[in-house]
Amino acid sequence: MQGAALSALRLPFGFAAGGEYHRRRHCRSSGGFGVRMALREDGPSLAIVGVTGAVGQEFLGVISDRDFPYRSIRMLASKRSAGRRLTFEGNEYVIEELKEESFDGVDVALFSAGGSISKAFGPAAVARGCVVVDNSSAFRMDPEVPLVIPEVNPEAMAHIKVGSGKGGLIANPNCSTIICLMAATPLHRQAKVKRMVVSTYQAASGAGAAAMEELELQTREVLDGRPPTCNIFKQQYAFNLFSHNAPVQPNGYNEEEMKLVKETRKIWNDEEVKVTATCIRVPVMRAHAESVNLQFEKPLDEDTAREILRGAPGVVVIDDRASNHFPTPLEVSNKDDVAVGRVRQDISQEGNHGLDIFVCGDQIRKGAALNAIQIAERLL
Repeated sequence: MQGAALSALRLPFGFAAGGEYHRRRHCRSSGGFGVRMALREDGPSLAIVGVTGAVGQEFLGVISDRDFPYRSIRMLASKRSAGRRLTFEGNEYVIEELKEESFDGVDVALFSAGGSISKAFGPAAVARGCVVVDNSSAFRMDPEVPLVIPEVNPEAMAHIKVGSGKGGLIANPNCSTIICLMAATPLHRQAKVKRMVVSTYQAASGAGAAAMEELELQTREVLDGRPPTCNIFKQQYAFNLFSHNAPVQPNGYNEEEMKLVKETRKIWNDEEVKVTATCIRVPVMRAHAESVNLQFEKPLDEDTAREILRGAPGVVVIDDRASNHFPTPLEVSNKDDVAVGRVRQDISQEGNHGLDIFVCGDQIRKGAALNAIQIAERLL
C-alpha cells in the first residue's frame, strides 16, 4: 500500500513547516485556504482550547468553512505547545499556554483538551462571563449543564446567550451518540422509540490523531511482515477489530456504551427509553458506522421512515437496494451530513413497530467540531 493512499485517509489538515495551518481537503473559492479580508467586529471573541489536537484543528476548519463570525481568536494549548506560531485565514497567531486569565475578554470558548482540563478551566472561563462549549465528557451528565445536538434539542440551551453578561456551559455529546441520534430522533418524534439497540463500528479518529498514525504505521508493518507497533491500543489494530478500548464497568458495559445509554435519555428528556449498546473499534481511519434497531410505541413503516429521514436536517439518505449501495465511512469522511441507509422493517416485531437502520457519520466533523460550532452559532 502506497503512503499517498493512506495519507488521503488521514486528518485533512495539520501544521506545515513554519507553523502554517493548512488543509488538504479543499481550497475555498477565493483560491486559497480562506483568507479573510477583515475580521468581523460584530462577531464574538473566541478561544480554542486544545488547538493543536485533532478536534481543535477541526474547530478551525469548520469556522472557516462556515464563515463563523469572530472579531478575534485566542489559540490555547499546553505549555509544551506555547510559543508555536500558526497562520489561520491570513493572520498569524502565537499559541498561548492555557491559564485561567486566558479567558479575560473572551465571549465563546471551544474546549477539546480532555475532561481534566475542562473541569479545571471550564468553570474559570464561565466565571469570567465566557460561554463554554465543551467537547469532553466532564459535564455531560451534570443536570445543570445542557447536553445539546442543535438539530435535536436546541431548546435545552435557550437560556444561554453570548453578550448577556453571564457565562454559561454547554456540553457536546459523545460522537457515537450524536451520530446515532441525528438519525433516530426524527423517527422518535414520529412514533416514539421505546427501545433502541445500537452496535457501533468506530474509527481510529475517535481515539485521536495518534491512533490514526498508529493504524497507518501498523498497516505498513503488517504488510511488510513485521510485528505491529502497539502504543495506543494493547493489540493489533490493522486488519483486526476489537471491543472499544474504553474501561469496562461492573455491569459489563464499557464507558462508551454507557454514554450512549445515559446521553440518549438526557437529550431526549426520557428516562424510560430503553437503550443498549455494543461498541467496537474497527480499522477505519475516520468516520463511525452504527447499526441501530428501533422499537416504536406507534407503528412506522419503512417508506414513511425514509421520507421522514429525507426531510431531516443534517441527514442524507443512501438506500439503494437494487445496487446494494448504502452508507460507508469513506463516503461520509470530511462531510457534515450523517448518512442513513438499510432502512427496513424489523421482521422480528409485529405490526410495523420496529425498524433497522445503518448510520455513518464523520466522528471529527459532526461527531465533535461541527456540532460544537453549530451550538456556538445558535448562541449569537
